[in-house]
Order: sequence, then structure tokens, then C-alpha cells
Amino acid sequence: MAQHKSAKKRIRQDEKKRVHNRYYKKTTRTAIKNLRDMTEKAEAEKFLPKVISMVDRLARNGNWHDNKAANLKSKLTRFVGGL
Repeated sequence: MAQHKSAKKRIRQDEKKRVHNRYYKKTTRTAIKNLRDMTEKAEAEKFLPKVISMVDRLARNGNWHDNKAANLKSKLTRFVGGL
């Protein structure tokens, strides 16, 4: 267990960040799943920029690797284009 005051504070901060990051990751994964389940092209094209924005935000904050974000955006854009 942490002994120093700063270490205890760091543990509290890390727990808050973990819950926050977990929420945004799960929300983004759900949005991606919902996008892949869509069958109407117009609806998917409208929803795609929102999903790409969520993916970009996770990459910018370092929660996802930049290459993972790029691959996801590419695949999703190709999926919507193929509808």
C-alpha cells in the first residue's frame, strides 16, 4: 500500500482516469458496433462522422494507438461506402 501522501493522491487520480477512459472506450466500441449493424446508407453516412470523432478523441488522448484509430476509420469508411 502507498505510504506517501503524493502516492495516495496518485492512486485516487488513476482510479478516476481509469473509470473515465473505460466509459469513453466502451461508448466508442458500442457506437462502432451500431454503425456496423446499420443497413441504410444515408443513416450510416450521417452517423459516421460522430463515430470518427469519437475514435479520433481516443487516439488524441493516447487511449488508443494512432494506427489502430486510422485502421478503424478506414474500415468504417469503406464499410459505409459499400452499403
